[in-house]
Amino acid sequence: MDYEAVADLGPDRRRALFERMAGVESVRSTVRDIVERVREEGDVALRQYASEFDDVELGNVDVTDEAERAYEELDDETREAIEAAAANVREFHEAQTPEDWRREFSEGRELGRRFRPIERVGVYAPGGTAAYPSSVLMGVIPAKVAGVEQVAVATPPAEELNPVTMAAMHVAGADRVYASGGAQAVAALAYGTETVDRVQKIVGPGNKFVTAAKAKVRGDVDIDFLAGPSELLVVADETADPGYVAADVLAQAEHDPDSSVVVVTDDEATADAVCEEIEARIDDRERTETIRDALDNDASGVFVARSMSEGVLFAEEYAAEHLSIQAANDEELLDRIDSAGSVFLGPYAPVAAGDYATGTNHVLPTNGKAKVAGGLSVDTFLRSTTVQRLDESALADLRGTVTTLAEAEGLDAHAASVDARFEDDE
Repeated sequence: MDYEAVADLGPDRRRALFERMAGVESVRSTVRDIVERVREEGDVALRQYASEFDDVELGNVDVTDEAERAYEELDDETREAIEAAAANVREFHEAQTPEDWRREFSEGRELGRRFRPIERVGVYAPGGTAAYPSSVLMGVIPAKVAGVEQVAVATPPAEELNPVTMAAMHVAGADRVYASGGAQAVAALAYGTETVDRVQKIVGPGNKFVTAAKAKVRGDVDIDFLAGPSELLVVADETADPGYVAADVLAQAEHDPDSSVVVVTDDEATADAVCEEIEARIDDRERTETIRDALDNDASGVFVARSMSEGVLFAEEYAAEHLSIQAANDEELLDRIDSAGSVFLGPYAPVAAGDYATGTNHVLPTNGKAKVAGGLSVDTFLRSTTVQRLDESALADLRGTVTTLAEAEGLDAHAASVDARFEDDE
């Protein structure tokens, strides 16, 4: 593996790095057909797609009871790990819960804001080549902390559903669990079936079929955001441990062949050492082939900037899902980078710690969307309402402003609705 110079990047290379795509376009037509079929045929379509895509003859779509059984049968060590991670996730998200407020802005003019949870939410829990109990915790717990009344989880069917993932659903407090995956699961949550209750919002990561389905149903149901393959950008200086950086790169690359893993540094010796460490460690990993594919894709690489300022500009333009800063002046660098889904500071904050146990959420924006959006949080599951109370004198103070603007807009009834309250005084 060789490093590249940021200054030498051509238009095509820059486009691949900074305009990362989730591969959604290639499956839109297929997903549209799946969504419409589930919308029309309900459980029948879910069972047929389970047979076709998952090679499973699906009996019950609702497998909620299996989550509690999986928890009871799980070994003590794994159960304790899930509960410890869940406790940290819950504690962090409880700190995000906003309080209703109201105050007097001027005499007789009282304004405020209140927060109420969405009633029904669907969380997608990926399956495929790996099990993701951690994603269950990240999706369900913030919703329950927000006060969502019914949280449903959809996960791909299997001859034997992953017991750790199922146990995580029980620990997180999922109210319903459905054995359905891919675009068909998103459609079922969005429109409902004989078994699946329709939800008001769908959240959670997934492959390009899941992402395309979320794009398709958006408008009929709310979603969090359209997420693509996992991403990591490490900003490192000469003080960074190349072995730590390489270990983080390999960890993120094992998610998916389309994962984007990038290192940028202002020190050539560090770049060279990171490349050597990656090559030295890669064959020791169980998912070596997946890692190599991720490292070889056009959105990955190790890059040398002419200065750390150039590296910061690179990081800001990249707007990574996960940003790791392993440098002596990490806080200063963080102050200069606004766009990132989640930030990991220092040599002892590997992304894997946030993936599982620190308490922060790992459902994060990808494909540069960190420039305009944040990750999953309690806010995702809340709606706000403004509240106002005026006494007569406060309305009198505003009367001229309201009526003048209403008349300027040609809405005389608006003006009259204010004037009507002062007719007895004139």
